[in-house]
Amino acid sequence: MSTAVPPDPVIERLTAEFGGVPLESVARRVADVRTRARHLGIAATPEIVERVAREHLLALVNSAPPPRIRR
Repeated sequence: MSTAVPPDPVIERLTAEFGGVPLESVARRVADVRTRARHLGIAATPEIVERVAREHLLALVNSAPPPRIRR
């Protein structure tokens, strides 16, 4: 018996926005944000989760080293 995971609109939007980041990484960031919000007693609304996860993904993308140029 297979249990399908329902699609998550937050993960879908962020995956489309950050095409170079693997789906697993996006899903992990979203799950982490939800867990932290619950731990802190903050309502983990989709808007808040998406905003914070986007900041984490931007930091990830912007921290990547520039591509090496062959001389």
